[in-house]
Amino acid sequence: MLLAVGSLAVIGATLGSVLGIAARYLAVESDPLEKDLQELLPGSQCGQCGYVGCGQAAVALAKGEAPVTLCIPGGKAVAEKLAKRLGMAADLSGHKDAEPVYAVIDESKCIGCLRCLNECSTDAIIGAPKQIHTVLVDNCHGCSKCYNTCPTLAVSMNKINVNLNDWHWQKPKLRTKRTKH
Repeated sequence: MLLAVGSLAVIGATLGSVLGIAARYLAVESDPLEKDLQELLPGSQCGQCGYVGCGQAAVALAKGEAPVTLCIPGGKAVAEKLAKRLGMAADLSGHKDAEPVYAVIDESKCIGCLRCLNECSTDAIIGAPKQIHTVLVDNCHGCSKCYNTCPTLAVSMNKINVNLNDWHWQKPKLRTKRTKH
């Protein structure tokens, strides 16, 4: 019995050492720009930009294949940070920040088809096959994927009402210097 345990421990330690050495010497260096851009993105993996997640969006940004305004949830603030990191100017005059929304399922229309459940990347929708589904509002980041896939139009997107928990001061506008006449 002790011989079997000892031999398994030796095999485990040997294979662990080999894997550790292989990881160090065979590691693929990633582009530091991609890592920096991914850290600037919100990380919600919502897919509203057209990419599967923020990692793929960062790769596309680093290669110059995507505009800096691709992140809808991030809005102008993220677009400005991305443009600054990429060393380019971003024309944000036509860019409009989307209002924060969340999904609500009308239970009288829900047929339990699971299409919305399969689209939700944050597991905000709960339910079972052929059962009524509902949305956990705290988990919903408002990507509208469930809204676009619902065949019965049971999903609606509602604006988040401003209350004391999520209200923020608007940034003050910079004053221009007055010139003497």
